[in-house]
Amino acid sequence: MSEKVEHKPAREHHEPRAERTEQTTERREERPRVERPRGQIPPDTVFIGKKPLMAYATAVMMHFNSGQNTLTVKARGQSISHAVDVVEVVRRRFFQGKLTIKEVRIASEVLGEEGDTRNVSTIEIVLEKAA
Repeated sequence: MSEKVEHKPAREHHEPRAERTEQTTERREERPRVERPRGQIPPDTVFIGKKPLMAYATAVMMHFNSGQNTLTVKARGQSISHAVDVVEVVRRRFFQGKLTIKEVRIASEVLGEEGDTRNVSTIEIVLEKAA
């Protein structure tokens, strides 16, 4: 009752790896990347993106521990809720009432090129440390 089982090697590659990477780079080169000019980032501003929450919380704490009294936390789109979380964690856990929200500004920015534009929500939260 024993059956012979034929073992097949793992996936065989039909083309060398170097050739495949050349093809993917050719596809990438077809569409040129447009560099957007970025303005000067103010030293008292933290932009919230996709990093973990504690990375931004640490940046906020370091800013206030360096002797500064105000800081602006900015975010766009889906990162807005992340920015609110960062501000609340820093206020409640690390500064226990010594940090206040001075101002909250909300707006909308138009992103994209002429034929493909969309509105993206933005938020700016200005924090102030009590003396």
